[in-house]
Amino acid sequence: MNTEYTIPTDIQQLVNAEQAYYYRIIPVKKNNDTLLLKTDNENVAQLAEELIIILGQAVNVSIDSSENINKYLSVNYRKSTTERASEIHYSNDFLEKIVLTAKEIGSSDIHFEPYENRARVRLRLDGKLKEQFVIDNDEYPVIINKIKIRAQLDISEKRLPQDGRIAITTEYEDFDIRVSILPTLHGEKAVLRILSKDTNHIDLQTVGFTDSEQKIYLENIKKPNGIILISGPTGSGKTTTLYATLKKLNTPNTNILTVEDPIEYTLEGINQVQLKENIGLDFAATLRTFLRQDPDIIMVGEIRDVATANMAIRAALTGHLVLSTIHTNSAWATVSRLIDMGVPSFLIASTLNVSIAQRLLRKLCNNCKKKSPVSPETFPIGFQIPNDILYHHIPVGCDKCYQTGYSGRKAIYELLPIDKELMGLIKGNSLNIDEYINKKNIHTLKDNALEMIKNGETSVEEVSSLLME
Repeated sequence: MNTEYTIPTDIQQLVNAEQAYYYRIIPVKKNNDTLLLKTDNENVAQLAEELIIILGQAVNVSIDSSENINKYLSVNYRKSTTERASEIHYSNDFLEKIVLTAKEIGSSDIHFEPYENRARVRLRLDGKLKEQFVIDNDEYPVIINKIKIRAQLDISEKRLPQDGRIAITTEYEDFDIRVSILPTLHGEKAVLRILSKDTNHIDLQTVGFTDSEQKIYLENIKKPNGIILISGPTGSGKTTTLYATLKKLNTPNTNILTVEDPIEYTLEGINQVQLKENIGLDFAATLRTFLRQDPDIIMVGEIRDVATANMAIRAALTGHLVLSTIHTNSAWATVSRLIDMGVPSFLIASTLNVSIAQRLLRKLCNNCKKKSPVSPETFPIGFQIPNDILYHHIPVGCDKCYQTGYSGRKAIYELLPIDKELMGLIKGNSLNIDEYINKKNIHTLKDNALEMIKNGETSVEEVSSLLME
């Protein structure tokens, strides 16, 4: 990330992205009541007159080069991901401004964080957090209370965590926000997860499977019973893969039930249940009820404990297809985790159809990525560099990628279908299946990460954690 052109957040937020791009202005500093701005517009006097009205304060505008203005804009301001940016009219409500800004630029999460002398708002973009707003400590509790009221939470309770949900309706679309409130040293921290109701962009053809992986996956989801488990850390795209699968399986003659926390997308034709653990509606209890609802396919948001795992296996044994997620580092580690939970290995072997691990990796910007020779310092210490990797690409940064060097993300997968030989290894509680993986030519996460490096799709830095596993 190019830091030379970074504007302090408290100054940057005085001009929004639409104003910055439309007028080609960059806020630099504030002297008393006058905002100092840079521009490449030579008609400075007329521009200043208009900006005094638009920004509602005195301004002092100076000329800078178009090259510098472009760099300032791309580093500090994100353009809308939709084509209606010029139609967006923010209200005077600061909370609404933050939410609409986050939605328009494609952010997944909004973090409100209080500290001793100030509070800040960070947005998660392409998996990375970026500071977007600074809030005075006097104003921060007002914003938190507004969030609580919108989410129907108790504004008088400041000692315990709270969870809620906000439904947002705009002229263009409806979406939900999951709210999590956490008491911290200097006040309450809030995280807002933006949940889109639009599933048009979700498709198994585009989630990231290679042709061979997709063939294996489709074969397994066609089975009438068994368990399909997808593993990976938070934010690795597991839920998106599950919803793409449900869209594929959603037919008029199929009864699909899901229990989720939260419901991230809504799919017509699928019966979705929101988890409510505070009243006893947990995964295990809901699964018990599902078995009396004549289901064909069941989706469980996450297997967190042995009770949920046992109920999922019971559902698979009684002729249902069960899809779920679990937090492990690899496809084989999922099997080990279930055994550690106390699930008998013979039940895992007889019910698990396929174990999948996945990650989301940032893709290098095709406009500015740079080819560089491979050296031992490029890769993690001790990593054996494959002989066929002589070059790798590094991020540079340009206007199109907001000077980050990356543009978009891609999922990579590790598929472990359970055949008779692997069933025997599971029943025998084998800890190491490297020989089996090599014999079956199964592509691991590390293999697929190296393939992306070879193809110039991502950087070594982005996949270093996978290479060290």
